Amino acid sequence: MKKIYIHLGIACIFVFFLSLETTAQEFRDLDSSPHDIVYFRTNKISPPKIKVLYGRPKKNGREIFGNVIPYGKIWRVGANEATEVIFYNDVVFGETEVRAGTYVLYAIPNQNEWTLILSSNTDVWGTYEYEEKYDVARTTAKVSQAEFLEAFSIGFKDKGNHVNMVLAWDTTRITAPIKIIL
Repeated sequence: MKKIYIHLGIACIFVFFLSLETTAQEFRDLDSSPHDIVYFRTNKISPPKIKVLYGRPKKNGREIFGNVIPYGKIWRVGANEATEVIFYNDVVFGETEVRAGTYVLYAIPNQNEWTLILSSNTDVWGTYEYEEKYDVARTTAKVSQAEFLEAFSIGFKDKGNHVNMVLAWDTTRITAPIKIIL
């Protein structure tokens, strides 16, 4: 009887340690292009009007536009998963009225002007699933130059009756006007 208890005890200890190994959580290393979130609010305590979730790649000494991101080709606007824009109100993006909802933001960069695209095909990685048939709105934006930024960034500038969504990386700036319909 004593041998049965010893064998049973050893078996229980073995199962216990085996279960620890199988339930241990493994975490991935920090992403080299981490995701960020930026909000546009009309004031510090109001609910958000726009939310953008995007990957923030770094320049790392590379020539970005025209090289890493070729001119004339569709770009996911950031890194990894495609950039998602959530409008909490209906808006006018460029010249097109867009219903409140979630969209993917794509761009076609060129040297002096970019085409910015909102797509209804969400939860996608990169540009692999981009199809023009899902385009909700397109607008063009002029390229301007400003101070150097190592990491790709998106921000907002409140302009009273509209807001500018600013895409910035290296010394390149792109501004897309958005009018919030209240």
